[in-house]
Amino acid sequence: MDVILLQAAGANDGFYNLIFPLAMLAVVIFIFYSQFKRSKDQRKFSSSLEKGKEVVTASGILGKITKIEGEIITLEISAKTYMRVTKNAISKELTDAIFKSTN
Repeated sequence: MDVILLQAAGANDGFYNLIFPLAMLAVVIFIFYSQFKRSKDQRKFSSSLEKGKEVVTASGILGKITKIEGEIITLEISAKTYMRVTKNAISKELTDAIFKSTN
């Protein structure tokens, strides 16, 4: 003998079923917005780089910009020691963290 249990739907079940998907949507939108904002800040920082500015690369190398040739930047990392990197290799977050805390 099969037993079938039926339960009547409550008046607010539709609302409670929407809470989780709406919360997940809000989290996804927040993550994408945060990433977009961070990317926009990095692009703005990269375009504002100028000769003489002290920066930190994404790998943690500290240096002073001596030459900018399009997308290639030459850094002086110690006396008479130079390194060429792309603009994308310079990190806004690390530069702000290192040089804002020392000023």
